[in-house]
Amino acid sequence: MDQGGILRHAESLEINCPLADSRKRSPPCAPICFSSIVAYKSWRSLVGWVYRSASNYGYLGVDESLKPLSTQDIAMRLTNLFGLLAASTSLVAAVDLTGYEFIVVGSGAGGGVLAARLALAGRKTLLIEAGDDQGANENYTVPAYQAKSTEDDAMAWDFFVRHYADEARQARDFKTTYETPGGGEYTGLNPPSGSKMKGTLYPRSGTLGGCTAHNALIAVYPHRSDFDYIASLTGDSSWSADNMRNYFIRMENNRYLLPGVPGHGYNGWYSTETAPLNLALLDPQLLSLVTGGAFALGNETNLVFNIATLLAGDGNNVAASRDTTPGFYQIPISSNDAHRVGSREFIVAVRDAKTITGAKRYPLDVRTSCHVTKVLFDNSSPPKATGVEFLDGKYLYRASPRSRNAGAGTRGTATASREVIIAGGAYNSPQILKLSGIGPAAELRKFNIPVVKDLPGVGTNLQDHYEIAVQGRTPADFSALNGCTFGFNGQSDPCLARWNTPILGDRGIYESSGFAATMFYKSSTTERNEWDVFAFGGPVNFRGYFPGYSVNATIEHDWFTWAILKSHPRNTAGSVTLRTADPLDVPDILYNYFDTGSGNAEADLQAMTETVKLTRDAFKRQLVPIREELPGAGVQGDAAVKQYIKDTAWGHHASSTCPIGADNDPMAVLDSSFRVRGVNGLRVVDASVYPRIPGTFTAVSTYMVGEKAADVILSQNQ
Repeated sequence: MDQGGILRHAESLEINCPLADSRKRSPPCAPICFSSIVAYKSWRSLVGWVYRSASNYGYLGVDESLKPLSTQDIAMRLTNLFGLLAASTSLVAAVDLTGYEFIVVGSGAGGGVLAARLALAGRKTLLIEAGDDQGANENYTVPAYQAKSTEDDAMAWDFFVRHYADEARQARDFKTTYETPGGGEYTGLNPPSGSKMKGTLYPRSGTLGGCTAHNALIAVYPHRSDFDYIASLTGDSSWSADNMRNYFIRMENNRYLLPGVPGHGYNGWYSTETAPLNLALLDPQLLSLVTGGAFALGNETNLVFNIATLLAGDGNNVAASRDTTPGFYQIPISSNDAHRVGSREFIVAVRDAKTITGAKRYPLDVRTSCHVTKVLFDNSSPPKATGVEFLDGKYLYRASPRSRNAGAGTRGTATASREVIIAGGAYNSPQILKLSGIGPAAELRKFNIPVVKDLPGVGTNLQDHYEIAVQGRTPADFSALNGCTFGFNGQSDPCLARWNTPILGDRGIYESSGFAATMFYKSSTTERNEWDVFAFGGPVNFRGYFPGYSVNATIEHDWFTWAILKSHPRNTAGSVTLRTADPLDVPDILYNYFDTGSGNAEADLQAMTETVKLTRDAFKRQLVPIREELPGAGVQGDAAVKQYIKDTAWGHHASSTCPIGADNDPMAVLDSSFRVRGVNGLRVVDASVYPRIPGTFTAVSTYMVGEKAADVILSQNQ
């Protein structure tokens, strides 16, 4: 093969370009063809240099013997070069998106709301989501199918996390999953010999709406102290609890209170409802177990709780006393006419809005099945974020159960004239930052990632609520669940049929996500005089997450669970670290639970132990002869209960890995305006921004963060 032949082969692609004769060809592919021509001319120079080196010296590199290569060897190596050349063709032909002011990466509670608000303000915005849109999927829409939604591989991202670095301690959790020698999975306490520990399943979601697409829909307002803490930490009064309530009022469309109740909104995009209480009133067993909780809490606090107070109460009321007073409430959920409402609904409404002439009303573009691999920066000082690199393709990320059959993806870039906002959540936002050169310098160098900014706090401070279960079995199935199959194994589901054909607006038991009532409990170890445990009960067999848990939770109808959530846990010692530099690989996630972490673990254990006693008492103070299954009759005394808690606790509110902090804090990743420190044009807006995890379920507070971030960004980009 002569040099002219090589170059003629390269040039043949120029000749075949539709723009070779623009008089005969249509020009829409001009940018692609021009890029191809430039790329091939660059490759032509490279190929010529390689060929000259080979011709002059007889080899394409230096080995120990300096033995000249044969013509056949040279031809083979040049053929390999053309493999690279072909790869280059796919790169230059990839998508290059321009014309946007803002790029938002991630469509969850923070990013989805932010992108919609920016577009409503007339700012040209690109929202990028790694998953597709599952809005027509009943697993997404039906509240009672929320457990199914977390294991629907069309939208599931399955992370396996470690609660303890020590494998022996991790192995004490019956929810720990292993890869068996044969390539299968085993979950339990006795894995086959030779199995490799994966960890505990931590469901996340890769679809439009992020984790708001599969959460339990629980819409509980955070503590006032969650926001006042950030205001005090940063000196930024806009984070005060009083000011932040305005964002809740702006976004809420309350459907369970009479209009005009202070502290609530009635015209926003975020619909809140409570499931009809007749679901419990018409089932004697369920009614008895719910009232048992009321009686137990009343006995503990010397307050009166019953069905009447349950009906009259508002767990999201605006009074400051709400945070300091024990309570027994129906659980508000994020639904509208018993259909899930999340950030997806806001995004779609803004994206699809039309003018009277049918034109697009707001400048929001949504690119789904698009996985961002890194942030791009210019060469200014400090560096400014100018856009992102991405891979187009479905199920590319290896957390997806479908990733094994996914392709390699098509590379592309998008540029933003103003800002890039990362909203990938507590696991993926630090991963994206690190892959982009922002994070602990030593960790980046370990993977040969050029350091753009040494920020040691990225991926540290990982926090979550501790959760455990107290469970019992009833002598008969709950009548409220008669006929409910949850559609597993292709079964018909009469309860779904009822949900689809409401009677006088009543869609039946599937209006609920599974939990009927909640107790706000103040333990003896509370800080700031606030209730610090959230115990919620319902007719489900829920004991945490493991492969197949959604079937286990719903297939039998004689279980009742009090799920206990520790508000404001004291541990901040978790971490998200890179496993590799491959953007499609999942990171390593370690929580360092209880005594292996930071803070006063004993205080957290004591609060949860007291609540185990409270929920056991709830079983006793009602009429159904329930048999306790977990912790079980053999687990008695504080020491045994605390060991049960340490062995079986889980969480599903990952947060705080890109924390806002004071200007003099070297571990602070963000300032109070969500800006990444040390660079320009880059922010993070999701659950990773909290320096301290909010008190209870994090969806509402993170929606509010998205609303606030929109105001901040618009005010700083006039």
